[in-house]
Amino acid sequence: MAGLKYSRQREAIKEYLSMTKDHPTADMVYMHIRQEYPNISLGTVYRNLNLLVEQGDIIRIKHKDGGDHFDGNLEEHYHFICKNCNNVLDLEMESIEHINKIAGAGFKGKIEGSSTLFYGLCPDCMGQ
Repeated sequence: MAGLKYSRQREAIKEYLSMTKDHPTADMVYMHIRQEYPNISLGTVYRNLNLLVEQGDIIRIKHKDGGDHFDGNLEEHYHFICKNCNNVLDLEMESIEHINKIAGAGFKGKIEGSSTLFYGLCPDCMGQ
């Protein structure tokens, strides 16, 4: 996106997402960013989140609750969604990149990546 105008608010959103281990929704990002920019609108937050996703600066995680969650960690990693509390957590595990090769073995196109979500109960909901 050549020629994109610099935005302090967009940079603040990007910085917040890169610093948090949570995977906030747009509303949660809005509540956090409002502390620094009280006049920011929810619409501005949504537009900037969408732009950051399009630019590849953050990750959008589609959630079964219908809301999107966002992640500033661009390193290869996987996500877990708790079926009880709806929390989104990072999973620390080895790469499953080899599955792309398995999937591509009988496919005439080119697989360039995949998105994998794991579901179950988080440690808090299990009482651990």
